Amino acid sequence: MKSKSEGIYVIPLKRIYWGGSRRTRGRRAIKYIRDFIARHFNAEKVIIDSSINEYIHSFKLEKPPRRIVVRVKRLEENIYKASLALEV
Repeated sequence: MKSKSEGIYVIPLKRIYWGGSRRTRGRRAIKYIRDFIARHFNAEKVIIDSSINEYIHSFKLEKPPRRIVVRVKRLEENIYKASLALEV
């Protein structure tokens, strides 16, 4: 199977609101983004840029955005870096 080298994805974060406490929504959003990229790119390691972290935390931890647009680039074999593409 041919691996992808880069792409732009709109990641829905509405499931973050469903379970758990309000105070952990920000952390769960970051973890969900990492898992989403690992699943779609078959990656072993995902590096999340600080721009994504700052964007999610700008909404406060209890109310992360409902969706986020992410640009993913391949650094090495099975290592990918995600950065913020657009502010939705």
